[in-house]
Amino acid sequence: MRFTLQKIEALSGMKASCYSVVVENEEKSLFEKFLEENSVLHKDEILDILARLNTIAQTTGIRRGFFKEFEGNPGDGVCALYDEPSRKLRLYCILFGEKIIVLGGGGRKSVQKLQQDAKLKAENFLLREVSKTITRAIITKETAFTDDMLEFTGDLIF
Repeated sequence: MRFTLQKIEALSGMKASCYSVVVENEEKSLFEKFLEENSVLHKDEILDILARLNTIAQTTGIRRGFFKEFEGNPGDGVCALYDEPSRKLRLYCILFGEKIIVLGGGGRKSVQKLQQDAKLKAENFLLREVSKTITRAIITKETAFTDDMLEFTGDLIF
């Protein structure tokens, strides 16, 4: 799978930066698709997630309490962002350090395990692959971090 990372300027600030994944031959990023798919039925939750992302970017930086961690393989940084623990809308993302979030897709989690929902499973497993690919590029120094660890540098086309 080939993809590009795109920085989302509107959701990036002095404390954290947000990126999204654009899969080859797709016009929209995974995050844009997530917003479109959920903005009608889950409008309040979407607004809360966007507010949380703005708070992370501008005020707090990444706080682990905002995320349900360990949603992927050990060490891959895949987690879920939700507006409130009692709500069911999940946005899968990858955390790189304390300042970079790669936003993926997600949806409403109405089952106990994501493997029981084909869409959530596909969204999650896609981000696991994205995480592996980015990590390989960091190891081989094709992709790196800025000195302040706030942005990716180098090749963002994978």
